[in-house]
Amino acid sequence: MNTTNLRVRPLSSDAFSAFGDILEVQDQPTVMINQGNCARYSDLATLDFADGRAGISIFHAKPYASPLTLAMVERHPEGSQAFVPLSDDPFLVIVAEDDNGRPAEPCAFLTNGRQGVNYHRNTWHGVLTPLHGHGLFAVVDRIGAGKNLEEHWFDHPYSIEV
Repeated sequence: MNTTNLRVRPLSSDAFSAFGDILEVQDQPTVMINQGNCARYSDLATLDFADGRAGISIFHAKPYASPLTLAMVERHPEGSQAFVPLSDDPFLVIVAEDDNGRPAEPCAFLTNGRQGVNYHRNTWHGVLTPLHGHGLFAVVDRIGAGKNLEEHWFDHPYSIEV
């Protein structure tokens, strides 16, 4: 099987902004609450749903071993999808720009273990890819009728060494 190697980059707002939002603690909180005992970092992601409603789910995913073979990406045309890790374990974030209804060459990012992501609606992305640890995530996405999943299988998979 022919594969193409993908380079993994650290996840940063600049590199990821075309695909979604990064959910992480920033330098300064938006506001201090609870009598100054809690820093609130507000409005970190734009939830975008064509219809339906926002739902919060818990995903528990098995870790992937390196090198990872990326054979498929998916997208959700009816709503954004946010993944918030419930541990400090880094995970892999794979995205691709749209090229006339098909994904362009994917990009791979590695979180620092304290970052979550919110994929914009209709963004091609890889499956949830924890690398070790428990793989426990809170997920905020669209709950509603109708098809909200499109998959694309690559003719030649990609290999990702982490």
